Amino acid sequence: MLGIVDIGMFVTAGLILNITPGADVLYITNRSAIQGSKAGVVAALGIGAGCVVHVLAAALGLSMILVSSSLAFSVIKYLGAAYLLYLGVTTFLSLKQKESEKPRPATVLPLAKIFWQAALINVLNPKVALFFMALLPQFVSPTAEQPALAFLFLGVLFNVNGTLVNILFALFTSTLALKIKAGSTLPRLLKSLVGTIFVALGIRLALTP
Repeated sequence: MLGIVDIGMFVTAGLILNITPGADVLYITNRSAIQGSKAGVVAALGIGAGCVVHVLAAALGLSMILVSSSLAFSVIKYLGAAYLLYLGVTTFLSLKQKESEKPRPATVLPLAKIFWQAALINVLNPKVALFFMALLPQFVSPTAEQPALAFLFLGVLFNVNGTLVNILFALFTSTLALKIKAGSTLPRLLKSLVGTIFVALGIRLALTP
């Protein structure tokens, strides 16, 4: 379908990565903890809206590279592999660091401001763009007839799954807030799992012909 390969692995990897506590999730849980689940859901939707920008940019850019130059596309893939390996290694290294910083107290914000603030947090994060550029090429065949549609489909699928996960974080923030704290075992377990996936995907990308 559209030259997409290993879609099951893509969905699985995406869901695992989406449950990893990061800047987006911390913002959502922070807003939800301060203003309730409604504010958290709005923040989750804002993150999803911001992600759309990265999806469109990745779909357009990657498809143009694939069509214009197979060598350039290969270079992008190897750079993506290196970036994924870097993420994996730094994730493992972060397990040795103490996560003792506490979130700063925040004021109550209008829902509209929460939405746009969340969207900007995602749009202005260059790591999100780099991540899409690194991840998507692994699951689209170099011989795909409609690469733009393939990249767009995968990006939308990833974003939909991620938004659903973020909404769950917002709805159950009171429970998660107790789990995601300094010294708890859940963050370390998630980081170990994600670090392993980053490294595995990086190696897989580098070895893909």
